[in-house]
Amino acid sequence: MPNLTTSYLGLDLKNPIIVASSGLTDSIEKLVELEANGAGAIVLKSLFEEEIILEMEEQMHAMTSRPYIYPETFDYMEEDPHEDILRKYLRLIEEAKAAVSIPVIASINCVSAQKWTYFSREIEKAGADALEINLFVLPTDLNRSGEENEQIYFDVLKTVKDQVAIPVALKISPYHSNLAKLIQKLNDMDADGVVMFNRFYSPDIDIHNLSVTSGQVLSHSDDYKNSLRWIGIMSERVNCSLAGTTGIHTSESIIKHILAGADAVQLASVIYKHGPEYIDILLKEIYSWMEDHEFENIRDFKGKMSQSNSNDPAAYQRVQFMKHFRNFIMH
Repeated sequence: MPNLTTSYLGLDLKNPIIVASSGLTDSIEKLVELEANGAGAIVLKSLFEEEIILEMEEQMHAMTSRPYIYPETFDYMEEDPHEDILRKYLRLIEEAKAAVSIPVIASINCVSAQKWTYFSREIEKAGADALEINLFVLPTDLNRSGEENEQIYFDVLKTVKDQVAIPVALKISPYHSNLAKLIQKLNDMDADGVVMFNRFYSPDIDIHNLSVTSGQVLSHSDDYKNSLRWIGIMSERVNCSLAGTTGIHTSESIIKHILAGADAVQLASVIYKHGPEYIDILLKEIYSWMEDHEFENIRDFKGKMSQSNSNDPAAYQRVQFMKHFRNFIMH
């Protein structure tokens, strides 16, 4: 039987399927089930910066709004049996490490370079095998340049890497003026991995009630092509691990990402749709494909179709349809 082991962030994975940060990875029961169905690693549901800051502000307001404040009051707050978001998250990491044998990757969803020194150290102490930083700055501030927006990525990475020894990956968006240069700089700053690309909440408009609503939450099976393009372009240009995510719903799209140079892929929507059992189906299909093509190991075909190794490297950079619509006939 072919060998599906791979290396991601310097971690040994039994296969390249990672369950992405989501509601699928927020409890020990779910993690155990995912491992039993073949997951190679899991990324815990994200710890959100906004939630932590809001909770801290509410606690401070509750303390300082009392008619009396003594040093003992602060001691009481520190000993309050109520567990804050961070302590709950750290306990989830500790319990996950005891419950499963596959790598457990913590996840931080952040919007600034503040406060991550303390949080990342605590996550490392709790036993996480790696840390994924899910970072995006929506470029809506007209007073801030693109360079200033991207500097946040570099500041967060440097802040965290200075504090922890565990591998650090950045889950990024494709919305940058020079994406290749951004990824290359993250690599040069010793990022252990880059995940392409995070999926965002998108607003929609209800034309009947004239209200703003949520757009489609789950990805579609055709959404993988942007990550496929950029992994194919960057896989031979950086040394850090690359993982594809968003729209990867089939064994075919998993194989395509590895052919483009990905070390691993992250899945969520397809597991929401079909359940954890679908991981085992995907793995069996990958085994079958490898046997048909006489590949014994992942490394036998990883990057085989990257831009550098492709017989049509220009295809990765083509953005206009050109000939595809020249003779297109509508039915």
